[in-house]
Amino acid sequence: MMTSFTALPRSFCEPSADIVATRLLGHFLIRNTPQGPCGGAIVETEAYLIGDAAAHSFRGKTKRNQVMWGEPGYGYVYFIYGNHWCFNVVCQRAGIAEAVLIRAIEPTFGFDLLAANRSVKQPHQLTNGPGKLCEAMNIDRSFDGADICDIASPVFLARNPDLKSFLRQTGPVLTTTRIGITQAADLPLRFCLANSHYLSRRVTAAKNILPPRRAKR
Repeated sequence: MMTSFTALPRSFCEPSADIVATRLLGHFLIRNTPQGPCGGAIVETEAYLIGDAAAHSFRGKTKRNQVMWGEPGYGYVYFIYGNHWCFNVVCQRAGIAEAVLIRAIEPTFGFDLLAANRSVKQPHQLTNGPGKLCEAMNIDRSFDGADICDIASPVFLARNPDLKSFLRQTGPVLTTTRIGITQAADLPLRFCLANSHYLSRRVTAAKNILPPRRAKR
């Protein structure tokens, strides 16, 4: 099992969130812990764009969302439903305020560490949702603003050297409308690897919605 990582460069996060959301699939979200790294391959994402009524940035800059308005390649973490943390990748140049929600990962590294944080009956339930993966990886508000392009950071994005093979095994990439929101719910900005067992909600190729439709700027 690979234990050394190469962080994705900041330039990876500079495009718009809908582009970054698809490119992230198959790469790793890694959490550094005193016991070693844990995390895994990203298999489901959602994009939130400037001018998007569902984005936290829609009504302007606040104390809660200020990280979204900064430079790309930083983590944006927020609390929802009074119970769950969600981890996002900030995209675009400073002042644009777009982000990608990481919705699900395959637990590739440090499975025992993840399982110690989140007790489940079935392995696929460990990280098959945005709140679930944050609980398993012990990600909370303290990681808001973390530099995710630095392998020394407590949480970071790492390149998957076997990306093509992983995508062949878990693909194809499907595009659907987003989940669990009411505003701009019709936008096809959720992206997932169809054959992964760790998706928050299964989808078939027959239901694939293409191409993504951009929110108005």
